Amino acid sequence: MNCLDNATRAKVIGCLIEGCSVRATVRMTGVSKSTITKLLADLGAACAIYHDRYVRNLRVRRLQADEIWQFVGAKAKNVSAEKKQEGWGDVWTWVGIDADTKLVVSYLVGGRDAGWATDFMNDCASRIKGRVQVTTDGHRSYLEAVEGAFGMDCDYAQLQKIYGAPAENHTRYSPAKCIGCDMKVISGNPDPKHVSTSFVERQNLTMRMHIRRFTRLTNAFSKKKVENHAHSVALHYMFYNFCRIHQTVKVTPAMEAGLTDHVWSLEELCVLMPKPTVRASMIESELVRKALG
Repeated sequence: MNCLDNATRAKVIGCLIEGCSVRATVRMTGVSKSTITKLLADLGAACAIYHDRYVRNLRVRRLQADEIWQFVGAKAKNVSAEKKQEGWGDVWTWVGIDADTKLVVSYLVGGRDAGWATDFMNDCASRIKGRVQVTTDGHRSYLEAVEGAFGMDCDYAQLQKIYGAPAENHTRYSPAKCIGCDMKVISGNPDPKHVSTSFVERQNLTMRMHIRRFTRLTNAFSKKKVENHAHSVALHYMFYNFCRIHQTVKVTPAMEAGLTDHVWSLEELCVLMPKPTVRASMIESELVRKALG
């Protein structure tokens, strides 16, 4: 069975996590599109498993949470009922980040309703020990989700941005101008100086810069499978937490949080993949070939 060596895998992954599309990675590395897609799926799944198993028992003082939009196949308004059943349409990535270590504590790829908010916040709470200050935007689904996940063990505030009315004949693809923020204390006693979503929103920009599928106004969006979209997110956050030195803390977020003692290389990241197994049919074919030879 033909397999990529670890150095080639690292080269392919290096292209993907720096914002190259799959086809661009094909041209740069010479590896086929199907092989790159399979590598992304296998390593993405391994990264998700590793994150779920080892990013736990975190001491987080200030948690910032947000959600970032993208779509698979087409935007929701253009998706047929049949394609919607296949996972096409709007996809939201929920992100929770430690404001001090810059570690991405939890992420979730899915919808944007209360059920997804509950699952996301429950996962965040399961990874954090001790009392934490939580800040989110004004999305109403957070209200019950945060209370249900943390109970009385958190100080929770929402920060709602206020946007001005767009100018007449405004056709530029950009949001309206932010003219202020409205802070609401939901529970506990959050420190007003640290009620902010700036770090998680800056991380959203990092995500759009490093994952080609998230680049706006291009044809590089996820074309068919929401699973591959989720694999790309898992790979990105593993690289962000363990391999990429953050300019603020001068080490990787995982090192700052005490999860590892060194900067991971891409080769080390690729080792997370399970070793390939030989199928019984391949063994039988090899035995037949030797018998005939």
